[in-house]
Amino acid sequence: MTTQAAPAPDKLLEVRGLKVHFSLPRKKPFAPAPKVHAVDGVTFDTARGATLGLVGESGSGKTTTALAVMRLAPVTEGSIALNGEEIVPLTGEALRRQRRHMQIIFQDPYSSLNPRLRAGEIVRAPLDQLDVGDRESRDDRVAELFRLVGLRPEQQALFPHQFSGGQRQRIGVARALATQPDLIVCDEPVSALDVAIQAQILNLLRRLQEEFGLTYLFISHDLGVVQYMCDDIAVMYLGQVVEHADRVSLFREPLHPYTNALLSAVPSADPVLRDRASRIRLVGDPPSPIDPPPGCRFASRCPFAEDRCRAEEPALRSVAGHSVRCHLVTDDGVPPHRAGASA
Repeated sequence: MTTQAAPAPDKLLEVRGLKVHFSLPRKKPFAPAPKVHAVDGVTFDTARGATLGLVGESGSGKTTTALAVMRLAPVTEGSIALNGEEIVPLTGEALRRQRRHMQIIFQDPYSSLNPRLRAGEIVRAPLDQLDVGDRESRDDRVAELFRLVGLRPEQQALFPHQFSGGQRQRIGVARALATQPDLIVCDEPVSALDVAIQAQILNLLRRLQEEFGLTYLFISHDLGVVQYMCDDIAVMYLGQVVEHADRVSLFREPLHPYTNALLSAVPSADPVLRDRASRIRLVGDPPSPIDPPPGCRFASRCPFAEDRCRAEEPALRSVAGHSVRCHLVTDDGVPPHRAGASA
């Protein structure tokens, strides 16, 4: 008897060659307007019911990528398909209808809620704006959402300032769930919360994902949070994905020198690990996104960079189950930091 291969996971979100460039004021009347290359050719897929993490330093482009996926940032070039439908060309009513299928949880629960609205009105707003259900069913839906995120029904009448930070973020989660979306973008949803409250919100997000089959695009700079939440991880540097792999492979054997440096900097309570000599301290700042360098964008900070790295931009290629953007990773998956150690 022959066994059939398992079917490939259904792709909910497909991003191809995404670019987001912002024009700056001209320094001279007839000079070309300088542009910030916030996102510069990003490609990835997200499987239905899974969580893809986007990680990187501040300014790497991960939040701008997420906002572009939500059509909250202008797309300069590229394609974004949700449920097989291309959403970049959508405008007006067509875009409004598509928003029912994608929602976002913002980073700051203190500024992302309208202080003039009661909590119940905030959660109900997407249902009203997108014409989901009738009046009675919307009231029932809001009550159900409060229960799902761990809030009491009577708290619908309270204003945001009457809640703690963790409770406000629960309101944000309930609002994102209101229209029963396929995709939820989580833009650093716990970075503004205390550590104990972070754990509660992360556990809530995982429980809701299991219960409703949600798909998350999870933005974070905290690798501990990413390791707990994500199935696959894309590492971004200066507007580009430099490595993309499943969580286990990425943490066990990072191929790109930048990914290796990020993982070496993860804090630990173990004094042996905390003081380990293998920790990599990157020197200098990333290049300017207004005038990116011609070669590898990490070359100016990479301890292994060669002349080729500074002159020729590496392509994102498939190596040993990873997608990696580095000239120095061999075709059989030996990264430069391991090749140097074994030499």
